[in-house]
Amino acid sequence: MVVDDSITVRKVTGRFLQRNGMEFVTAKDGREALAMLQEQLPDVMLLHIEMPRMDGFELATTIRNDARMKALPIIMITSRTGQKHTERARRIGIDRYLGKPYHEGELLDNINALLTEAHRARV
Repeated sequence: MVVDDSITVRKVTGRFLQRNGMEFVTAKDGREALAMLQEQLPDVMLLHIEMPRMDGFELATTIRNDARMKALPIIMITSRTGQKHTERARRIGIDRYLGKPYHEGELLDNINALLTEAHRARV
């Protein structure tokens, strides 16, 4: 799942995921993502911080406090790479934190690592 208020980022990231054989859904903000999560949990979430209505930190906190969703792997992708933001993400339980613009290889490595960890946890 790609959650970002920028349609351009959603499209570019979606094409990248598709080229790498992954299926995806997108949401324009935290509220839309939360509604979609009630229907189906993705294997991993790519999450932006600054969005209207419900930002990435609020969504991640909601996910981590929900028994059904709390194990969902989250990669936060944002231009906010200062210590204040990275510390807050760590406290919430964000699995990985990448700066924008991200390097495709780094994002793919992080997605694959989280998918492998999630698979091992289920087995």
